[in-house]
Amino acid sequence: MKDIIALILAAGKGTRMKSSMPKVLHKVGGVPMVEQVLRAVKAAGTQRQVVVVGFGGEAVQEYLGDRAETVVQEQQLGTGHAVMQAEPLLSGLSGTLLVTCGDTPLVTEDTFRSLLAHHEATQAAATVLTAVMPDPTGYGRVIRNEKGQVVKIVEQKDGSPEELAVREVNAGIYCFDMELLWQMLHNVTNNNAQGEYYLTDIIGMLVDAGKVVSAFAAPDYKETLGVNSRLQMAEAEQVLRRRKLEQLMTDGVTVIDPNNTYVDTTVSVGRDTVLYPGTILEGSTVIGENCQVGPYVRMTNVVMGSGDHLQFTYAHDCEIKNGCEIGPFVHFRPNTVIGNDVKVGNYMEVKNSTVGDGTKLPHLSYIGDSDVGCGVNIGCGTITVNYDGKEKHRTTICDHAFVGCNSNLVSPVTVGEYAYVGAGSTITKNVPPKSLSVARAKQRNIEGWVKDDTYKK
Repeated sequence: MKDIIALILAAGKGTRMKSSMPKVLHKVGGVPMVEQVLRAVKAAGTQRQVVVVGFGGEAVQEYLGDRAETVVQEQQLGTGHAVMQAEPLLSGLSGTLLVTCGDTPLVTEDTFRSLLAHHEATQAAATVLTAVMPDPTGYGRVIRNEKGQVVKIVEQKDGSPEELAVREVNAGIYCFDMELLWQMLHNVTNNNAQGEYYLTDIIGMLVDAGKVVSAFAAPDYKETLGVNSRLQMAEAEQVLRRRKLEQLMTDGVTVIDPNNTYVDTTVSVGRDTVLYPGTILEGSTVIGENCQVGPYVRMTNVVMGSGDHLQFTYAHDCEIKNGCEIGPFVHFRPNTVIGNDVKVGNYMEVKNSTVGDGTKLPHLSYIGDSDVGCGVNIGCGTITVNYDGKEKHRTTICDHAFVGCNSNLVSPVTVGEYAYVGAGSTITKNVPPKSLSVARAKQRNIEGWVKDDTYKK
């Protein structure tokens, strides 16, 4: 079996982005553009993936880690020059080199797979991915012969009226026979206005040498659109998010208002779950079946079970198990685990804590650095006092304990099983199981405190 290797060109600065960050690291659909491309070419069946980096190369290499090989283009001297940088790594290999761009995050794995299959079926020396544009102005036109083979690619400024009437354009994505590619690359010159080495020059060279150059048209021209500005990035974002929502709806998820629901491409949602308007699901979030999410829920890197109902909630880097009622106005912070059948009511914050099955956190409390057992009831206004000014300490509330309203639990402290804490108490010592602890000043009523003339003024 011949090699199929993907070469992703990701060396450009992207000056129109007006950013100090490499263009390909800007996120669309929840992940950097280069990651979207990398995932698609891997899924399409390429055995190796090489990324050409340049501006901000160290940052791109750090992001990619060992998920792709990298080569460096020290000077950005055109697409042909960029491909040349991979020759030392790939010379001597036979097979197909799929050349694509790190700023085209909309091309699907199906399109890449179809392009590779067409290249193989036509036994071409090169295959060009094309797109039929409603308005091809500014793009290089693909001119074919009567057999459908590519004769040449004509730039806008060089085309005749007949050639410029063609709406099929070069998408800048190619398949090459590797052995022929390396031979031809050394004949490419930079005798042009930009002083750059153009990969498109190889197409003409192959045709002149009598080699077959074929073309494969993308099913939707929008797939081939590159991202060169913040405006184009927003347009790509819309396409990816709509594509994701359509996939979810096809798989059995109800999306009440797709125009106001935002789901990253990395998110998983189970069937019969309903997403209400204002829902934002990000990162590695996983949602089970038969949940109701929203309105106005944002979850980032959250693992959630089935049968949960959430509204007006922000949760990140945490876990919510099954059958929970959450919200409104709840904040779950990192390293929180909410057990099964837990009720968390309005204006609650939980941080770095475990909450056991069947526990109730009805409202207006802060649970931080705590281990809360099963069947616990936390009264309104309860605060776990976890910070002494230097270090954080943990609070333990054992199974079936009852903590009265407006209580302070000064950690480290433990409230035992079936124990009760009286309302308004500040607990600084452990409460034994099945005990009642009351820690508040004795009430004094001072009669006559208000003078008669005070309220008559």
